[in-house]
Amino acid sequence: MVLSRAASDTDVSVHSTFASRYVRSSLPRYRMPENSIPKEAAYQIINDELMLDGNPRLNLASFVTTWMEPECDKLIMASINKNYVDMDEYPVTTELQNRCVNMIAHLFHAPLGESETAVGVGTVGSSEAIMLAGLAFKRRWQNKRKAEGKPFDKPNIITGANVQVCWEKFARYFEVELKEVKLREGYYVMDPEQAVEMVDENTICVAAILGSTLNGEFEDVKRINDLLEDKNKQTGWETPIHVDAASGGFIAPFLYPELEWDFRLPWVKSINVSGHKYGLVYPGIGWCVWRSKEDLPDELIFHINYLGTDQPTFTLNFSKGSSQVIAQYYQLIRHGFEGYRNIMENCQENAMVVKEGLEKTGRFNIVSKDEGVPLVAFSLKDHSRHDEFEISDMLRRFGWIVPAYTMPADAQHVTVLRVVIREEFSRTLAERLVIDIDTVMAQLDVLPSKLTPPALGLLPATLPKTVAKKTELETQKSVAAAWKEFVLAKKTNGVC
Repeated sequence: MVLSRAASDTDVSVHSTFASRYVRSSLPRYRMPENSIPKEAAYQIINDELMLDGNPRLNLASFVTTWMEPECDKLIMASINKNYVDMDEYPVTTELQNRCVNMIAHLFHAPLGESETAVGVGTVGSSEAIMLAGLAFKRRWQNKRKAEGKPFDKPNIITGANVQVCWEKFARYFEVELKEVKLREGYYVMDPEQAVEMVDENTICVAAILGSTLNGEFEDVKRINDLLEDKNKQTGWETPIHVDAASGGFIAPFLYPELEWDFRLPWVKSINVSGHKYGLVYPGIGWCVWRSKEDLPDELIFHINYLGTDQPTFTLNFSKGSSQVIAQYYQLIRHGFEGYRNIMENCQENAMVVKEGLEKTGRFNIVSKDEGVPLVAFSLKDHSRHDEFEISDMLRRFGWIVPAYTMPADAQHVTVLRVVIREEFSRTLAERLVIDIDTVMAQLDVLPSKLTPPALGLLPATLPKTVAKKTELETQKSVAAAWKEFVLAKKTNGVC
């Protein structure tokens, strides 16, 4: 017995993690612990807590890739310790990034010669890409104004109210006025006529979205281009367009090849796209490409000389991982044009399955468009008893993460639910989701409304039908008490 106790005290490795002292105390939250713990215990305890996270595959709120092929996972793990910024040490990784930039630029119809390399950069996502594109527009505008001897201290940018928050960040961080085109019910993207009407001599660019976060709709970039063409001729300005193709950049070329939104339009000077969305790569990769070298001011570029060649670099951050760059190159050569087209077609077809299933219930208005990002945005037809937030909450009981949100100004009175269809979302899951939404609606039908108290005729007789004016707290208490009595009266006396 003595020997047994000695081993127990000195060799913790013989114990199961769950038989050890490490599961008897809470994990540190604010300060680093004084003592070490075994690697097995650290892994098990953290892994257990992470089980409380949602399932990424069922997270229909996110546009971001949640599944990749095992072969690509191996490439990611093999390069996870490579710092991309070390171009001298990892020249092949740098070459792979340059190949990705060229492939994406050609995909977006950049006017490049046979042997001409594209102008672009890999980023940690579309947010960084937008910051870089915005800086290029601001600097070009400032340089032009200085050369003309005009004020250059009040730049502005035109967007719709439906832009992603990174545009607001750019405007605030880099001191650019954000002029937003308001939305309206039934029209949830930037109106081209209103946008171009707001353009003035201080506008550094008009930002058009190819795939709105709110409902997946493509903004009419060609219409904006044509209107700007006329305005620029009339005024002598050279107001350009940036296309935020974070979601739609890897969709439109494959599903809508005839749609003109990219460098085929002369006033489109730069485009960003998220590799970690429909580029089919895990989070942490975006791309920004420019029409030509003239559209990216050289003073913003740092030049690094390695292996006898000049390597230009234009980023906000310094260190970043190489894994996502390598993963993007894998996806581009693995799938090719044919593979991407097949995947996007599957996504679009499964989106139609969800849309048609929701329409058959007769309970929802479809807010999204058939042409755009493969998603379904929808709202309740009848808000008298329940709302979209309750549906979102109840779907979590089935494992689904479906966001509910209000539209921006001036359509903030509209609330929608959104289901994003990604590569790994199968037909079976699409059909299952519709069934579960129908089940949730049936459950809500028999539940009391959270929006308004029940009709007075349904309340217990003990509750007075006319109530003197009360404080908000008193009203809440009285309604809660009435509901409690109402529910208790409906309960059966049988044993469950």
